Amino acid sequence: MALVGPTASGKSELALALASERAEAELVCVDSMSVYRHMDVGTAKPSPEQRARVPHHLLDLVDPEEEFTVRQFQKAAGQALAQIEERGHRALLVAGTGLYLRAVVDDLELPGRWAEVARALESEADRPGGLVRLYSRLSWLDPQAATRIEPGDRRRVVRALEVTIGSGRRFSSFGPGLGCYPTTRFVLVGFTFDPELNGVRIEERFESMLRAGLLDEVRALAARPGGISRTARQALGYRELLAHVEDGVPLEEAVTEARTRTKAFARRQWAWFRRDPRICWLDPSGDQLSQLLELWDAAQGRAVGD
Repeated sequence: MALVGPTASGKSELALALASERAEAELVCVDSMSVYRHMDVGTAKPSPEQRARVPHHLLDLVDPEEEFTVRQFQKAAGQALAQIEERGHRALLVAGTGLYLRAVVDDLELPGRWAEVARALESEADRPGGLVRLYSRLSWLDPQAATRIEPGDRRRVVRALEVTIGSGRRFSSFGPGLGCYPTTRFVLVGFTFDPELNGVRIEERFESMLRAGLLDEVRALAARPGGISRTARQALGYRELLAHVEDGVPLEEAVTEARTRTKAFARRQWAWFRRDPRICWLDPSGDQLSQLLELWDAAQGRAVGD
């Protein structure tokens, strides 16, 4: 089973509550930033006490200076799920990163990386008019991919070209695409999105993180001899506080920007998940733990029947 929802929606708390009721449950964290060691406060990782009480997987896989790809995550998740099944237990995926979840539940065919090609494309994108030229090149090399990507989306334009040039194969040829929702063995359950309530929770959570030492954590990351990878730097809250620590952006301005970006990210997460017709949405007006337990037990019965 997978439990999905925007940041600060309460996924982790509900997952822990389920695991307290069902001894066979082990939690698999599907988050692009929780994989980094030493990034604990800002990613809201479970406490040592929670980890001791309930098995957690896919946390602290790499150091902050390392890049970590969806493909690497997919492989690590496959290994974790196999080990859980070997123990006769059941996995509950707790997911906020939609692409990482799709990579696991739909076994997406993911292309590799070509670092030198990517560096050359990034260099071109930095030049005046570079992104326009890159998008034009993508439109010529892979028209289908170009129609699925906004011309101003630098990250996706560069990635599509990196794969097309590096592999010699069109980016659009890798799998049916994210617009398809095939049958999966996972039961998908989700939180609905209330922008006002979620915004309040984001504000409160960020304040709690600051009190818990997030700024000191960011300072320690900035001082690491190996630095911080480009991917890790994009983590919510970390990017803004790094701007304060490294570039002198006023703290109040950095905190405001972090809150704003987190709220925007939550809206994008909701837009991503709501498109998936396979997700069963929990009723926010009812007892969500009871609903989740019922779905968990029904999924177990179906698996036994199969």
